[in-house]
Amino acid sequence: MIDLMELFRHWHAGRSQVQISTALGIDRKTIRKYLAPALAAGLAPGEGGKFDEALWRELITGWFPEVGDPAARAVTWPAIAAHHDWIDGQLKGSVTVATIAQRLRDDHGVTVSESTVRRYVAAQFADQVAESKVTVLRGAVPPGDEAQVDYGKLGMWRDPATDRRVAVWAFAMILACSRMLFVQPVLRMDQSSWCASHVAAFEFFGGVPARMVCDNLKTGVDRPDLYDPKINRAYAELAAFYGLLIDPARAGKPKDKPRIERPMPYIRDSYFKGREFTSLAQMQDAALAWCTDVYGRHQHRGLDGAQPAAVFDAIEKHKLTPLPPRPFESVRYQVGKVAPDCHVKAGKALYSVPWRLIGQQVLVRTCGDLVQIFHTEQVVATHVLHLSGRSTNPEHYPPHKIAYMLQTVVWCRAQAEQIGPGAVAVVAELSQVNALHRLRAIQGIVRLRDRYDDARLDAACARALEVGDPSYRTVKGILAAGTEHDGQPAPAPAPAPAFLRGPDAFDTERTA
Repeated sequence: MIDLMELFRHWHAGRSQVQISTALGIDRKTIRKYLAPALAAGLAPGEGGKFDEALWRELITGWFPEVGDPAARAVTWPAIAAHHDWIDGQLKGSVTVATIAQRLRDDHGVTVSESTVRRYVAAQFADQVAESKVTVLRGAVPPGDEAQVDYGKLGMWRDPATDRRVAVWAFAMILACSRMLFVQPVLRMDQSSWCASHVAAFEFFGGVPARMVCDNLKTGVDRPDLYDPKINRAYAELAAFYGLLIDPARAGKPKDKPRIERPMPYIRDSYFKGREFTSLAQMQDAALAWCTDVYGRHQHRGLDGAQPAAVFDAIEKHKLTPLPPRPFESVRYQVGKVAPDCHVKAGKALYSVPWRLIGQQVLVRTCGDLVQIFHTEQVVATHVLHLSGRSTNPEHYPPHKIAYMLQTVVWCRAQAEQIGPGAVAVVAELSQVNALHRLRAIQGIVRLRDRYDDARLDAACARALEVGDPSYRTVKGILAAGTEHDGQPAPAPAPAPAFLRGPDAFDTERTA
């Protein structure tokens, strides 16, 4: 329902039809329709003087008797006006008009339509409505100062290699000054793909911009914040490598990076739709050619009809930071918890860490063929990359826990050689068949050195071979019984001690 009293109040104050339309949310054709009787009566806007509500109510009722004006009949608007301060607080709290109308009905018992509340807000809070529509013109971006980056879905593609339909995404980076664009189709949007696409974009441009405006996706930003965002570790490492400043856009504010948001539909329509690709590599090569030959040469409205490639070559290319001698090598970070077996999982492999860190959180960094494990920002373990399985450093275990693990068959043979030929023969006999299954028995025989000397242990091993049972239990029993020398020839008795005097000197009967 049109609030004619407010319409003529604005018109009497000298406002134009455009201003009235903006303030009240009424179409200009509708405004002209209701102003026609006043103009025909010889009335003119902005004549000055006080607005006589009684006079205008009489005129409006005479011109439009079929229109029930809420303000003129003093029914709906006074009911809304009773909650004027409450509505003001709701608007300052960024509550939408639709929600305000609902709360007026549900919480305050005011039977009113959303359109009526919308007109009331437009009339009574005109300054707030106008202020919300104000946009600040952004100044020109200096050459080489800024790039904007984002992902956009291209569509579905049937991979000839697998005969399956897969989703294809476009990684896109645009230089804000020249509008030069880089596009790389990808099938995954993980951390490795995100960093690799940045490296490819810098190689395409031949340099690095000073600042990167990105979205708040997890591969770029761990925790969004207007003042202190937490940048993803791998992305921060890439930025430090290239001397790049990461400046994330505000969460839910795509207009913070409009120069990469607007080209996405054009990329999808001009480059991808209706084309056939035989492989992902061929698709990426076609994207580079499209960026240079099609997008780079089209007349860009934001550049007053100039071509992005021409502007890039003329003013921005030499302003980019030169590339380092070697490209950035993609890194991957992963948080894990150390298990009781002193290993932490990264990818599909397990890597050992010092036993004192059992149960604690560690950070695993993977770069190329190297895996580094951090705790409190300190490197505690380094391994060669494994695609699966375990990588174990024995030094990460307590010495008494790892002892048996280190006592291999080779180690036991070396110990037996120190003991004697009998021990060598027993170890050889036990390790001849299924050495790994008999390793514990071999280790037990070697460990008897802690209780018996090498001579006795070697003799016991030889005795066990003689009886045909060279087992750990037999060797241990022989040593316990002290029978390691049974069956061997007794040693010759030692000669009698020498006497300085003969036996006659001690024959007392003969000397009596």
